[in-house]
Amino acid sequence: MASQVPPSTKPTPYAERPPPPTPDLEQPEDYKKTFRSRMTVTKFADPCEAASKATYDCLERTHYNRSECQDFFRAYRECKGKWIKQRKEDRRLGRDTV
Repeated sequence: MASQVPPSTKPTPYAERPPPPTPDLEQPEDYKKTFRSRMTVTKFADPCEAASKATYDCLERTHYNRSECQDFFRAYRECKGKWIKQRKEDRRLGRDTV
């Protein structure tokens, strides 16, 4: 259940801020390998899981002040966009998707 505490509006002290996201967060893992490595078939397998976890970690460290985590949100969107583009291209070319 979500917390009832409103997000912080105060800036997080510099020493407590998470380091900026690294460029490798924008690169999705091989989605075919990600899907095959699951014990059960699920639509919730996410090749961008590292970027997602980094985003949630940033939110936790900044007390849910979204404005301080915009770089992490951008990295996650880039990763998801690249993943979806790759899947579409594989389907267009008739490659095995899973």
